[in-house]
Amino acid sequence: MELLTGIFTAFGLSASAGLNAYIPLLIVGLVARYTELLHLNQPWDTLANPWIILMLCVLVIIEMLADKVPAVNHINDLIQTVIRPTAGAIAFAASANVVTEISPVLALAAGLLVAGTVHVAKAGALRPAVTATTGGAGNVPVSVAEDIVSTVLSILAIVLPILIGTLIIVAGAFVIYWLYRRANRVTT
Repeated sequence: MELLTGIFTAFGLSASAGLNAYIPLLIVGLVARYTELLHLNQPWDTLANPWIILMLCVLVIIEMLADKVPAVNHINDLIQTVIRPTAGAIAFAASANVVTEISPVLALAAGLLVAGTVHVAKAGALRPAVTATTGGAGNVPVSVAEDIVSTVLSILAIVLPILIGTLIIVAGAFVIYWLYRRANRVTT
């Protein structure tokens, strides 16, 4: 069971990093430093260092502010195309290695793919659609919602990983169903 909860935690944190790169890293660092819920192995225990936590707090604020300013938010999403998948890889590897012996390379790759996929969906599909349909007025509320979802998802991934696993399975089934329906619609 520990293996499964570790994997679910890792997937939840890396998905969260696709929305906001620094929130899951900050939450992992804070939880590892101030609670017994998470113990990070080397070298990931660096996330619990007070200076790293302080730096992550500053980075969270910068990303949140940049994401709320029109035009700057699109530049931020472009820059974050590298940072969010990297943060997802770190979050996945740090949390998966807590209870499993997953290869660090495999863990980093999985986190990179999960966070990268979420980021591409956000920056490549969701945000342009919101900008086009609302003239940019909807970007700030959507950005606030993304920050809230990233925070809640990160906390739930650590506290209730089975819930996150269930959500991942349901979301995956929905995506597969949607792709199947779309493929059938195109061929008919």
